[in-house]
Formats: sequence, structure tokens, C-alpha cells
Amino acid sequence: MKIIKGRYLYFTMIAISVAYMVYVTLTNLYFDPHATHFLSHKTKLNHPMNVPVWLNVLYIHIVFACLAMGTGAINFSNRILRKHRMLHRINGYMYIVSIFVVCGTSGFMAPYATGGRINSIAFNLMNMIWMVVTITALVQIKQKQVNQHRKWMVRSYVFCFTNMFIKILTFVLNDGFGITYDISYTSAVLGTILLNFILAEIVIRNVYRTPTNLTPIKKKNKHSALV
Repeated sequence: MKIIKGRYLYFTMIAISVAYMVYVTLTNLYFDPHATHFLSHKTKLNHPMNVPVWLNVLYIHIVFACLAMGTGAINFSNRILRKHRMLHRINGYMYIVSIFVVCGTSGFMAPYATGGRINSIAFNLMNMIWMVVTITALVQIKQKQVNQHRKWMVRSYVFCFTNMFIKILTFVLNDGFGITYDISYTSAVLGTILLNFILAEIVIRNVYRTPTNLTPIKKKNKHSALV
């Protein structure tokens, strides 16, 4: 039952990840490449904004955010871990690099966050938490603590959905309840920080409560070498 539940959750995560990457790419690089809609809500800015530079940083942010979401999703596959260990390792380092680029670009854009200083602080806080959690996951695998590594990876990977959660919560509060956009967005940003932690622990308690058997599969040959 646990295996079935884990597979169902994994494929659901893959479907959501792919759908959101397509949505973000089309919206920001095709339908609204100048982020006209998003920029129209920029208020209470503490610094003058160089829009062309901000847009270029946004494009880099989007590309590496999608890369982080994709590589992270792939590396939760037990099949890849067991049969393609080198791919898992390379993919993992790509995920880490992507996160650092995402956090760096997010840090650049944070002073111009919609809603003003409180959201700037919130985004910088999320960036620091995300990097610390991801580094912790790396340290755990370096110490051969596979199951602890996977738990920390869950805590790290959930941050890939930060933007999606913010958009959903903002839409619900603004369009559903008629709350002003600024307040809706600020509430969504702060709420997403808490939501990320809650969702990560729910997944960990339901999927990784007991140690997962990740012993490499042996090749079926006369030498019985490990994969």
C-alpha cells in the first residue's frame, strides 16, 4: 500500500510539475514576455526599477526554476537511483546549482517585490531557508544517510512550488474573496512559507516514515556486480 501511495504521489507530482513548467514558460516567455500584467501590480517600491535589467534577471530566474523543478522531480525516482546512479548524482548537482541561481536572482528581484518591504524580507528569508535545507540534504548524502537525505530533499523540493502556491493563494484571496491585490499577495507570500513546511512534513510522514530499501539492484550476470 505504501509503495502504491508513493508511486501515485510521485506521478501526480510529475504531472503538476510538467504542467506548471509549461504554464510558466508560455506565460512569461511567449504570451507576456514583458511581464506587463505582473508589473502593473508593483507598488510601494523602495528603489527605482530598471525594467530591462529586471526582465533579463526574471528570464534567468524562470529558466533555472524550471530546471530545478524538473531535475528535482526526476531524482525522486527510485528506479533512476538504483539503475542509473551516476545520472542521479549529476542530476542532483544540477538541481543544487539551479537552486542557487534561482535564489540569487530572487535576491536581486526581492527589493522590487510586489507589496513592498515585508515581501522583500519574506522572499529573502525563503531563499536563505531553501539554500540551508538543500545544503543539509547534500551533507546527509555525503555522510551516506540516504533516508535522511531524501527527507531533506522533500523539504527542499517543495520550495520549487513557491511561485505556484503564491499565484493560487493570491487568486483565491483577490478574485474569490475580493481582497485587494496587495494584501492578497502579501498574505499569499507569508502563507506559502508556512504551507511549504506543512506539505513537506505531510509527505515525509506518509511516504518516508520508515526507512526505504534503496539497496542497489545487482546485475544479472556471472560476476553479480552491483549497479
